[in-house]
Amino acid sequence: MKLAIFGATGRVGGEILKRALADGHEVKALVRSEKLETHPNLEVVIGDVRNAEDIEKTIAGATAIFSAIGTDRTTTLSDAAPLIVKLMEKNNVQRIISIGTAGILNSRLSPGLLRYEGGDSKRKMTFAAEEHEAVYRLFEKTSLHWTIVCPTYLPDGEARGNYRTEKDFLPLEGKEITVGDTAEFAYRQLNSKEFIQSRVGLAY
Repeated sequence: MKLAIFGATGRVGGEILKRALADGHEVKALVRSEKLETHPNLEVVIGDVRNAEDIEKTIAGATAIFSAIGTDRTTTLSDAAPLIVKLMEKNNVQRIISIGTAGILNSRLSPGLLRYEGGDSKRKMTFAAEEHEAVYRLFEKTSLHWTIVCPTYLPDGEARGNYRTEKDFLPLEGKEITVGDTAEFAYRQLNSKEFIQSRVGLAY
C-alpha cells in the first residue's frame, strides 16, 4: 500500500511508521524538519501540515492516511484537519485513521455529552480535547472512511496486547494504554472495517 503519515516524528506516529515500513509499505511522511532515519520505502516531505500544497504532496496517490498530529497547546490540529479533508476529497483518498483522545468519547456519567464535558475525565485542561472534538465534528460531516482511535492515559511502552476496545466509549474502568499498543491497534485498522466512521476507545 501507499501510505501517508502526518505526525510521524511523534510518539504514536513514529511507531506507526516503523510498522508500515517493516511490512513493506511505501510511505510519505510530512515533517517540519529532517528528523527521520532514511529508508528505501520512505519519502520525507519537509513542510507544514497547515499548508495545502505540502499536504497534497504527501497524500497524492495514497491508499490511506494516518494522522497523529499532536496538540501541544497549539491549533495546528484544527487548522490542518479541514485542509486534509478537502485534499482527501480532491485526490479521491477515502481512508484516514486519526489518533484522538479519550476525552471525545461519549460520557457514561452525562448522556449526550462527551467525556471531557461530562465529568468522566479528571483532566482540568480541556484544550486538547476541544482540538480533537473539532476534528471529530469535521469528519462526521464527510463521507470519508474515518476512524478516530481514542486512547486514555498514554505512557511510553511496548505493545503488549490484551487491551480492550469499545466503539464510541472508553472501556469500563480503563485507566491507560501504552504508546506501543495504541500504534499497533491504529495500524491494524488499515485492514479492518469494524470502526469505520466511528471513534473507538482503547484501554487495558
